[in-house]
Amino acid sequence: MAEDVLSQSEIDKLLSALSDGSVSAEEVKAEEEERKVKVYDFKRPDKFSKDQIRTLFMLHESFSRLLNTYLSASLRTMVNIEVLSVEQMTYQEFVQSMANPAVIGIIALPPLKGNIIIEVGPDIAFAYVDRVFGGEGKPSVKSRALTDIESAVMRRFIDTVINYFREAWSNVVEFRPNFETMETNPQFAQIVPPSDMVVLVTIHMKLGDVEGMMNICIPYLVLEPVMSKLTTSFWVAASVDRESSPDQVADLQRKIERTWVPFSVELGTVDITINEFLTLGFGDVLQLDTLAKDELVCYVGTNAKFRAYPGTAGKRMAVQISGIIEGDEDANER
Repeated sequence: MAEDVLSQSEIDKLLSALSDGSVSAEEVKAEEEERKVKVYDFKRPDKFSKDQIRTLFMLHESFSRLLNTYLSASLRTMVNIEVLSVEQMTYQEFVQSMANPAVIGIIALPPLKGNIIIEVGPDIAFAYVDRVFGGEGKPSVKSRALTDIESAVMRRFIDTVINYFREAWSNVVEFRPNFETMETNPQFAQIVPPSDMVVLVTIHMKLGDVEGMMNICIPYLVLEPVMSKLTTSFWVAASVDRESSPDQVADLQRKIERTWVPFSVELGTVDITINEFLTLGFGDVLQLDTLAKDELVCYVGTNAKFRAYPGTAGKRMAVQISGIIEGDEDANER
């Protein structure tokens, strides 16, 4: 709109040109009418408004952050995931843009109708597989189809992706993702007619030094029942309500209670020289700084939390908690 506003000097030049006769009023009127014409392709009708596209962008930004956190921890490498674009196109255009072979997961989202596609770029797929198998996370030298073992690894990867996808969409609609099948040839991944409109979410992924793309194709047919909820105001309001929901707090508490943590008991310590350490052998005895009747220190993770007495329970060694170690966690860390 700002480009359509003329400055005072431009107005003066236009009035001067009209008065000189170098520019006629008819020419100005014709140019104004020409600017009002908007090209519209009836073969590709727009199904999504700008506000809905903006909401989908924010929604998948949340999904990218969740997936980024998970992959950084599980792969133990630098991971960067961000949404590049959200655009609408025909399904045929999307199929033609995919590589062959590709890693294509077809996902059902009941109770929503239809399927969606999650396509992982070959470079990212092979780098992920290599990292999972203990490698440096390098892509394949040449383009090839996945082996059976590599396909099983990528199925687990896409399973993880759709779990975080469901969590990111939970503010808009609750669905139960179901991994239907995985294809490598785009021509076999026909989920809607070629002329149907879809929204394509393009996500840039970087695993270590390898960069690539992941595409999420969502047909209009799938989103049609929830189109009214794809607005910025609804999404923000739902996010605020969900943050303060008691159900979410209870769900988080249940997840924490089921989390496994390492628990260890320190029998004692002893200081020895490097020379003594190098000459240790089978049958040598080290005298610890604790007596048989002394309390032992119990660690949860790396923090000292309890005191306990050693003993047995049946045929197993055990400890009986005798007290709680209070104080700062950093001070109690070993």
